[in-house]
Amino acid sequence: MKDKNLLDDIESKSLDELNNLANKIIDNLEKKSLEDSVEEYQELLKLNNYIQKKFQQETKYISKRTKEKIEQIITYGKKTKKTIEKS
Repeated sequence: MKDKNLLDDIESKSLDELNNLANKIIDNLEKKSLEDSVEEYQELLKLNNYIQKKFQQETKYISKRTKEKIEQIITYGKKTKKTIEKS
């Protein structure tokens, strides 16, 4: 691969940027012979593992935020119901 340090700053990239990077590596792999592409394939595997981890983190974050919002809605609904019953 021309840029050896492509994966050096992957932590700062979004999932879309990481996906685009993986697609570029795949395109390069398709154009080369198997013997010439071992290093790029290893980089692609590393990138894939990182994308999976980042996706799992994002999924956990979204689930957590959704649960918090649902709890807020339920709590607010209970407060509203008590206010209506007092009236």
